Amino acid sequence: MVSQKVTISNPSGIHARPAANLAKVAGSCRCDVHIVVGEKKVQAKSVLNLMAAGIKTGTEVVIECDGEDEAEALKKVVDAIESGLGE
Repeated sequence: MVSQKVTISNPSGIHARPAANLAKVAGSCRCDVHIVVGEKKVQAKSVLNLMAAGIKTGTEVVIECDGEDEAEALKKVVDAIESGLGE
C-alpha cells in the first residue's frame, strides 16, 4: 500500500463535478483507491461516497492505493486533485 497527503484546492471542495472527475480517474485504476479525511475512509471510485464525505476546500486528505498498479494510481489521483478536478 502507498499513500500521500494532499490538500483539496478546488474552490468548491469535492462537490458533484469534481467528485465525478475524481471517481473517473480512480475508476481507471486496477487497485483499491481510498480517501481518508478525518475519521472517514471512503472509496474514491464512488461519486456518492465522495460527495457524502463533505470534503471542503483546504481540507488535507490522505490518498491510499493498494493493489496491482498502486504507485501509478497514486500519482494519477494526486495529480487530478492538485489540478483542481475540473472545477
